[in-house]
Amino acid sequence: QGGHEVDGRPIMPIDHAAIRREAREIRAAGLQSVGITAAFSPLTAESEETAAAILREECPGIAITQSHNLGRIGLLARENVTLLNASLIPLAHRTIAGFEQALREIGLTAPLYITQNDGTVVRAEAAAAYPVYCFASGPTNSLRGAAFLSGLSQAVVIDIGGTTSDFGALVQGFPRQANNVIEIGGVRTLFRMPDLLSIGLGGGTIIDPGDPTNIGPASVGFRLLQQARVFGGDVLTCTDIGVAAGLIDLGDRSRVADLPPRFVQAALRRIHAMLEDQADRMKTSQEPIPLIAVGGGGFLMPDRIAGFSDVVRVPHQEVANAVGAAIAQVSGEVDRVFTNMGRAAALEEATNIARARATANGADPATIEVVEIEDLPLAYLPGDSLRVRVRVVGDVRAPSSATATI
Repeated sequence: QGGHEVDGRPIMPIDHAAIRREAREIRAAGLQSVGITAAFSPLTAESEETAAAILREECPGIAITQSHNLGRIGLLARENVTLLNASLIPLAHRTIAGFEQALREIGLTAPLYITQNDGTVVRAEAAAAYPVYCFASGPTNSLRGAAFLSGLSQAVVIDIGGTTSDFGALVQGFPRQANNVIEIGGVRTLFRMPDLLSIGLGGGTIIDPGDPTNIGPASVGFRLLQQARVFGGDVLTCTDIGVAAGLIDLGDRSRVADLPPRFVQAALRRIHAMLEDQADRMKTSQEPIPLIAVGGGGFLMPDRIAGFSDVVRVPHQEVANAVGAAIAQVSGEVDRVFTNMGRAAALEEATNIARARATANGADPATIEVVEIEDLPLAYLPGDSLRVRVRVVGDVRAPSSATATI
């Protein structure tokens, strides 16, 4: 029993004794991680915080995920992401411990930062507490790397790898965030995720030798150097088509010399159509904007594409992902509904919370700046309710030694 109404009134008094009994059962069962959810906790977190305090008393050292720190108002979607995060915490601890051991073994004494899905990094201990924020961090690293290498802050980015092509949009140099429900493994969740699209098209994608328009989504993946025809294998891939068309010089070109020019051109037209269709879906207006192509399979992108002002190719495009991780800053974010206070006060309070979170995550307070601020009046809630989302970024706080980013 517990929880609050939308206006902050308790639904019923919280039952401390019941929570304590459950906590003792959790301890007896040997569980390592717990998720806590309460009605409208993003507005009033008191019930979740009370339950967490009791759990810490009864189960010392247990990992606790409180839903108001992750999700938004929708109860079921917030409960789902809380369960997902709690389930991943043991794996996150083992994985990060492995990274830390590897650093020790090579003699590197440096603070460890982990990349997140908003194009920023966070200290390893924070990443271990909220591993769901690492979902889709790979493509967002590429977006940040594309912004850095191109000098553009507003563009669509395509990261063409070995198995997939990932599409995203840059807003002020950072990945655009999704504002709707996100499904993960078929489960509806509602938390911070980048607005991304992915298709099964990359350098290792398999092409039907009898039909040049039958492309993917299967891929040879990391076995490209063994299975692709230009490397001595017998599987026809997009890389083979790129070599045959003269787009890239890899392997032994004579091994694809038997491909008819009409076959090669038909395959290229199909590849270009697949890329163009998905890129167009990332646009939010009819205005032509630049498109940045990165990734090892960037040679598959045509030089012109309808609806875009230019196709930008950057130096070191094949390692844009690593560049994005290396130059990443530290973020702090808040997405909360404020009631019974004016707009100016709500924006100031949200900004202060975001700054504090960025500092706690390892940002240098002197370098923190606001990169995104959004407020939305909620007419269906009482008390002049205002949903405010603020995101700030700052440079990694300078340590006494180097910094390792993964």
